[in-house]
Amino acid sequence: MTSSFEALLPSTERALTHRIAVAQSEGRSPSFAAGLVREGTMAWFGSRTCVDGHAPDAGTQFRIGSITKVFTAVLVLRLRDEGLLGLDDPLEKHLKGTGVGEVTIAQLLGHTSGLAAETPSPWWERTPGTTRPELADVLGERPAVHPSGRLFHYSNPGYTLLGSLVEALRGVSWEEALRTEILEPLRLGRTTVSPVAPYAGGWAVHPWADVMMPEPSEDLGIMAPAGQLWSTVEDLCRFAAFLAEGDDRVLCRASVEEMRVPSAPPAAGDGEWGYGLGLQVWRSGGRTLIGHTGSLPGFVAGLWVSVEDGLAAVALANATSGPLTSAVAADLVRIVAEAEPRIPAPWRPLPEAEVDKELLALTGPWYWGTYAYGLRIGAGRSVTLEPLRGVGRRATFRALPEGGWIGLDGYYQGETLRVVRRPDGSVSHLDLGSFVFTREPYEQGDAVPGGVDEAGWRGL
Repeated sequence: MTSSFEALLPSTERALTHRIAVAQSEGRSPSFAAGLVREGTMAWFGSRTCVDGHAPDAGTQFRIGSITKVFTAVLVLRLRDEGLLGLDDPLEKHLKGTGVGEVTIAQLLGHTSGLAAETPSPWWERTPGTTRPELADVLGERPAVHPSGRLFHYSNPGYTLLGSLVEALRGVSWEEALRTEILEPLRLGRTTVSPVAPYAGGWAVHPWADVMMPEPSEDLGIMAPAGQLWSTVEDLCRFAAFLAEGDDRVLCRASVEEMRVPSAPPAAGDGEWGYGLGLQVWRSGGRTLIGHTGSLPGFVAGLWVSVEDGLAAVALANATSGPLTSAVAADLVRIVAEAEPRIPAPWRPLPEAEVDKELLALTGPWYWGTYAYGLRIGAGRSVTLEPLRGVGRRATFRALPEGGWIGLDGYYQGETLRVVRRPDGSVSHLDLGSFVFTREPYEQGDAVPGGVDEAGWRGL
């Protein structure tokens, strides 16, 4: 992502400015900063402040709280992609002696480990990390409050364990791994473990009076992977662009997309919320947003990406119970998506080198029983199978080197689609996870499981 602005319409810019002005005023935050990304480029920045002439700029640091967890998750996915761990591995395989080693790495990433939400007292966000120097101090005497793998239960200690896992497998500190593997490649030079001027101070605003007091800013120690980082609107906009597209220097597109897949149903009352592998998933206003929220004493933060719209937004404020930055960031995406909807790329035919006559012959209608489906081909020998009418199971499939295709989404995600041929080489049918798709519905002689009535089709 570049930092040069891709201009929005003046009316859109005014709507964005109005939204953050209302947020800062009604949320009673000393300062507020926000940015909008369109097609990978920062397209707008805005800020408000209670002190004339001292509004934060795009390079002013705020504390981002649990948005830190996304960075930690990326470090863990990198280890998986390098073959150093498996997501289904028990923690004990790589990090010994925690006492909760039976939980898997995927469960820790997706908050389905059953671990407690917080550490034992005192409140870890307002006390120094030296209060709990060891993992045993973070986990306490009763680390699990639910059976592992059964339900979503947000856990800050779980991400402390993941940070320690990174350190165990890399042989360096979590901070060093973060700097060399994510911050430097993505040019996030203003994202740091400790604040570096210029930065906003954290404040508590009195709930019933327009007065405030400073909040403590503690080094969280080994809890850092759960919420330590400071960052800026500009850096987080660049990070949001990475979460939309991936970057092979850090994490490939396929692995970033994997992070977005909900790992468990939302908890009761959470409605349209889900959680993937380090990313929150929110269905809001008819669009799917991926990203994360964050808070620590004195700060609240929100980062949301709408991949379909090519948009992302960041909102940062320096008040403990200040503006709802999560809702503001979502609103910024919505405002631009509605005022300046994404213009689709021109349709273009496939490159000549990708035109495969055998594959072309497979296009058109296929029948699963009497359900009509259509098969179309896309770039890179991919195919899409979708119902021609009514409700059905649609899926896109990626071509496999050894032949056939693997499902990428929907009911058939991970399932294999293959062509079955007759002895003479002609196509008999498609096999999709044992489901047979034929060219005609229940045609005599076709490979229909259970056979076809010899009398064929008939009237009443």
